Amino acid sequence: MREKSNISTLFMLLGIVFVTCLLLSNLIAGKMWAVTENITLPAAVILFPVTYILGDVFTEVYGFRKARTVIWMGFACSFFAVLVYLVAVYLPHPAYWENQEAYQIVMGTTPRVAVASFAGYLFGEFSNSILLSKIKVATNGKKLWLRTILSTVVGEGLDSVIFILISFLGTMENSVVFKMILFQYLFKVSYEAVFTPLTYVVVNVIKKAEGIDTYDKDIKYNVIKG
Repeated sequence: MREKSNISTLFMLLGIVFVTCLLLSNLIAGKMWAVTENITLPAAVILFPVTYILGDVFTEVYGFRKARTVIWMGFACSFFAVLVYLVAVYLPHPAYWENQEAYQIVMGTTPRVAVASFAGYLFGEFSNSILLSKIKVATNGKKLWLRTILSTVVGEGLDSVIFILISFLGTMENSVVFKMILFQYLFKVSYEAVFTPLTYVVVNVIKKAEGIDTYDKDIKYNVIKG
């Protein structure tokens, strides 16, 4: 089947869901989840892995070029959202407003965390998409479970390492930082593995609805264009 050049309604809807999950993940990331007495994870882990599952769907069905468009769209929307949050936080507030500090804690962010979030997202999502695309061609479209899990192992690994190291290294003991990386990474990969059967269903339904199954043969994996 050949790749369509137009943007379908289904593609647009999936893109909206992707961006929504990404923005919500960034918004709830400041809440910490005490999984056990010794394991703490950011609340974003309950939703952020969905963006990788959707990224798998985009690459598997529409190909790397379309997935690249969605990844950059997610980055642009996240960047815009951070700017809006910061403007809202620092708008002058009346004297009777007693919730400024709480609002700033929830909605604000530091340049260090923002850079960590954006860097982790871009490296993680693009490595996930490129690897899945290459494995699909190498396996001639077989073993979807293999490429979704392997690409997630790499993509989520890069995202977790980059985000946590940039955000927290030097602010707490190294052992705590590395423990955060490990547990967050294991949770995200397990999340992907558990939802693999659902990924199969979604991919097959979309392929049938769109009438496409894209193989990225002889393309350049340029994250900007090409």
